[in-house]
Amino acid sequence: MPIAILSVHNKTGLVDFAKGLARLGWTLLASGGTAKLLRENEVAVTEVADYTKSPEILGGRVKTLHPAIHGGLLARPTDADHKQLLDLGWDYIDLVVVNLYPFEETIAKPDVSYADVIENIDIGGVTLIRAAAKNHQRVTLVCDPVDYRTILTELNSGSVAPETRKRLAVKGFASTSHYDAVIARYLAQRDVE
Repeated sequence: MPIAILSVHNKTGLVDFAKGLARLGWTLLASGGTAKLLRENEVAVTEVADYTKSPEILGGRVKTLHPAIHGGLLARPTDADHKQLLDLGWDYIDLVVVNLYPFEETIAKPDVSYADVIENIDIGGVTLIRAAAKNHQRVTLVCDPVDYRTILTELNSGSVAPETRKRLAVKGFASTSHYDAVIARYLAQRDVE
């Protein structure tokens, strides 16, 4: 069974998308609030912490940063890479559904504290995007809910087209580049705290 990991801040359309994946036989992994929403909507899901056998730590700052996740994303489609994953009790992760904490919305709030700004710098999501985009020849990245329909349509026809995976990888790298640029500009303009 193919495996998808879902870890989103913007949950628009997520439940229907996840139900579509489940109908196609996908195993779904999800972190914290994403898993909770899926369970509340009767979508079978495995918590990332249960898959990795490592709990979320530091108040949720570390959820998906684990070799079971990133090994599953970065593994090449070779017998040696797949065997190594299986020997460790893991498998390929074939689809990443992720979007980032709303940094720009956070800094636009009047009187937002510096501590709140810092907590809205996404680390795990950016790392998931970059890993999936790097390995787009095997892994499909969805970092924008507008792409859910396209992915389900292609999966219903058999598989996601290589050109779609590449287009979504480019979109992912563009999104993390923009995200990092906004953070860098914000921090450069701030006094030391």
